[in-house]
Amino acid sequence: MNLKQFAGRVDHTLLDKDAPASAYDGLADEATRYGTNVCVPVSRLDRVADVNGEVAAVVGFPHGTTTPEVKAYEAREAVDAGATEVDVACNVSLLKSGEDDAFKSDIRAVVETGATTKAIIETGLLDDDEKRRAARICAEAGAEFVKTCTGYASGKATVEDIRLLKDEVGDEARVKASGGVRDAEEALRLLKAGASRIGASAGDQLVRGARSLLPKE
Repeated sequence: MNLKQFAGRVDHTLLDKDAPASAYDGLADEATRYGTNVCVPVSRLDRVADVNGEVAAVVGFPHGTTTPEVKAYEAREAVDAGATEVDVACNVSLLKSGEDDAFKSDIRAVVETGATTKAIIETGLLDDDEKRRAARICAEAGAEFVKTCTGYASGKATVEDIRLLKDEVGDEARVKASGGVRDAEEALRLLKAGASRIGASAGDQLVRGARSLLPKE
């Protein structure tokens, strides 16, 4: 992997409630400068429209407890506003309650909008069996990615969880590591463990840190 390829696997993220418009403009500038993707709220997609990489919006975020119909509406709004991907928060309550069919339908509602879907299972709230079950259901529902965390609950992306999730979904889905990824070394460990994408509010820092670790081309 070279530096450009690494940057293309980073989703530079801004989801702070109090972030002003200028912060999103800065995010777009950084993404263009470093070659990353971006992940923002639906309402701020207009500020990152010129980014060259993937443009993701969060849906049902961060709790995941809205209805499938609401999530699907959000996803369609996101695509209409320029998103190429959506990161949807799963309904962990349904999973914890053993309502697997409802859990699957919740994700499928977003998948059926045609958006590239990253399903956030919130690993910090799950035991290993629940992580496997959630990942399998998300893959069966058609999600292209299973994602670890929103960053708004306990837990963070770990090498162990990435290996577990990748082992469960195999080639049916990819894995996005998100939550507490602060430096390039950690990001590279997560990628080596099986992640295909890294989500981080410090996406620019990850790319700068990788300059001394990876060849440019």
